[in-house]
Amino acid sequence: MARQTFDNLDLKILHALTVNARTPYLEIAREFGVSGAAVHQRVQRLMTNGVITGTCCTLSAEALGFTTVAYVGLNLQPEADFDHVISSLREIPEVTECHLVTGPYDLLIRLEAHDNSHLFELVQKRLRPLGIVRTETMLSFREEFKRTLPIENE
Repeated sequence: MARQTFDNLDLKILHALTVNARTPYLEIAREFGVSGAAVHQRVQRLMTNGVITGTCCTLSAEALGFTTVAYVGLNLQPEADFDHVISSLREIPEVTECHLVTGPYDLLIRLEAHDNSHLFELVQKRLRPLGIVRTETMLSFREEFKRTLPIENE
């Protein structure tokens, strides 16, 4: 997809929605002195153009009992079928991210586990049988921040 350019209203709408995706369009419209229909049309266009790819409800992993976050580098067997491994990783609910990467690993995943014992079980019983020959696990003590990319025009 080509890089998009935005006018001032697009930028204001995008900023408002990245701060709180549940902000009603009418509230955004009032804040910027336009009609609710104008905001709705802009958002629809931004979605159609692939700028807004969705909205989500972010849950607290800790509140759900997942207190261990790990990033795991995976090395696959030379004959491994990447598509099959990735498809199998999708089936493990505790795997919340999967990236095809360069460097010492074939894949890098994010795992959410209840505790270290659960993490060990996931690695040994769910990951290794997929044709993974080596893993390197990095525990996250705490996520310091997470943010969206800045919205800029050239």
